[in-house]
Amino acid sequence: MGKIFPVNVNRYDPYKTYRFLVYFGTSTSPVAAISKVTSMKRSSDVIEYKEGGNAVILKGLGRTKYEPITLERGVTQDRDFETWANAAQVLDHGSPSSSLAQLRREVGIVLLNEEAQPVYRYLVHRAWVSEFQALPDLDAGSNAVAIEHLKLENEGWERDTTLTEPLER
Repeated sequence: MGKIFPVNVNRYDPYKTYRFLVYFGTSTSPVAAISKVTSMKRSSDVIEYKEGGNAVILKGLGRTKYEPITLERGVTQDRDFETWANAAQVLDHGSPSSSLAQLRREVGIVLLNEEAQPVYRYLVHRAWVSEFQALPDLDAGSNAVAIEHLKLENEGWERDTTLTEPLER
């Protein structure tokens, strides 16, 4: 995923959202032209229960759910999105394509500071493409950029703490 740069742990200003890189699998090259990554969100079920002799309803931790992450980029000659999306496609042969082994991948999302140094890295585990939009609506009267989308289902994500040490106060 590239070099690890020293990070200013005394920084108090928030990082900007417009500088980031995305990596698929074990690739050391970022995916080309990604312009948007939707938020990484998780939620846990709450299990309410009572104990004998206690009038208070207690709450416990249930199952955790990770929301899908959507990637957007301008349509280019790079085929990373299409290749991964095709891994689960069932063609007229009646079975998934031969690249089924590439169905699930690890994804790295790296937030960069203003000097383009990586400051946060998140690893998304066992991601797979549940939705692929190859082209947007085409309109001869528009001057918009053609955008393609990947919707990634995943089985969790975590911050890679090897990139930065936690701030000690």
